[in-house]
Amino acid sequence: MAKDLAEPARPATLKANAIGFVDALVIGLNATSPAYSVAAVIGPIVALVGIYAPGVLFASFVPMLFIASAFYYLNRVDQDCGTTFSWVTRAMGPWTGWLGGWAITMTGVLVVGSLADVAVSFGLLAVGLDSWADNTFVRQLLTVILILVMTGLCVIGTELSAKVQNVLILAQVAFLLIFVVVALYRVYAGTTSFDSIHPSASWLNPFGAGGAALTSGLLLGVFIYWGWESAVNLTEEVEDSATAPGKAGVWSTVILLVTYLSVGFAVVAFAGTAYLAENAGEEEFVFALLARQVMGGWDWVVLLAVATSALASTQTTIIPASRTALSMARRHALPEHFARINPRFRTPDVSTWWVAGIAIAWYLVVNRISENALFDSLTALSLLIAFYYALTGVACAVYYRRHLTESVRSFLLIGLGPLIGSGLLTWLLVRSVIDMSDPANSYSGTSWFGLGPPLVIGICISAAGVLLMVVWRLRSPVFWNERRGVVDPGLVHGKES
Repeated sequence: MAKDLAEPARPATLKANAIGFVDALVIGLNATSPAYSVAAVIGPIVALVGIYAPGVLFASFVPMLFIASAFYYLNRVDQDCGTTFSWVTRAMGPWTGWLGGWAITMTGVLVVGSLADVAVSFGLLAVGLDSWADNTFVRQLLTVILILVMTGLCVIGTELSAKVQNVLILAQVAFLLIFVVVALYRVYAGTTSFDSIHPSASWLNPFGAGGAALTSGLLLGVFIYWGWESAVNLTEEVEDSATAPGKAGVWSTVILLVTYLSVGFAVVAFAGTAYLAENAGEEEFVFALLARQVMGGWDWVVLLAVATSALASTQTTIIPASRTALSMARRHALPEHFARINPRFRTPDVSTWWVAGIAIAWYLVVNRISENALFDSLTALSLLIAFYYALTGVACAVYYRRHLTESVRSFLLIGLGPLIGSGLLTWLLVRSVIDMSDPANSYSGTSWFGLGPPLVIGICISAAGVLLMVVWRLRSPVFWNERRGVVDPGLVHGKES
């Protein structure tokens, strides 16, 4: 009888206070995959702007800092793991919010396979298994296994994920620091076999190579900061959830700036602009090309830096996509089963495995088309990233619109800054579309329907999102009946209500 009168069990929720500020900061850093990211873009940026590559990396930081400010202030009023989806919905309505959530989810699907592939490739190279890295079947099999393992870690628990990430970031930073120190030492000692250059503060001038070169460089540079907001996607699981996740996001961008500038100065000084420009087409493998030259027999240190970077990002990139899907499902913007939380581990197991499954399928199918098609799909990421970052900046100003004139701080950090960041990202989005419309600018150099493959991929993903949104709106209109939120004035001035 007592059993009959007992209250029904409450549904599981995400585990509150599972990790602290430092853990969130580390996850935000690892989500950007610093070593992999800087290795991927340093050659192409140098090919565009020469010695002013560090200046472009610095200029790329500006819109990221403004958008990080928007994430901080929006998280203060709404600690929702769906971040952009939830905030844009409250500020600008369900249609725009749904598309923002779709963009976040699809970025994870597009990039997880590539990150895992890089982790496997560089890991094999680091331990001398070059033939395995060159074997397509072996590399892809190991990549799929790695995605499944990292997904399992995400499901088992946020605490375990944080511990793994702490180890990986320490290894990555240590490897990069060794590389930077050795490279600069050899530059000043004159023991390089390249046309090395002594670093100069003038390299920080982003306008040194001219406006057109700066524009193209920014298109590459701004997206190496992408991923820091993973810390904010864990807001419901972080201690002091109203402020700590937002601070972790802001500090992530600052630490990334220091990291990128350090590596940028070291690489340009050691190798010189000619070598980097000639090898720009090698993308992330520019570090593999330089590793032996800088480190000699210790080149495995640099290879492991890129491997651990991509490995860490494989795991952390799953987090925003899975948490966003969870947030959308519990607000009835997606099927209800995506909102399931594992009662034992208290993580969104269904959405996490779905993200991994779709990412694996995408990786294998696109690789069957061609390796260039995989690179083209990564290029299409820029459209989705710029879209949801710009949306977040606008949502911040709209959400707080009645409070922007209450203080200079509010006007600059909550209104003007996020709007400037959104404007810059929108401009870069338009430029990306223009560039991608030319098939010659794609990795494959082929034409899909008269356009570049990256733009076609971006259009198809966006169209699929719009179609799915309309279908779900017709089937379940609950989400579209939500009212927009209202700001608590106390939070504008940094007070908890």
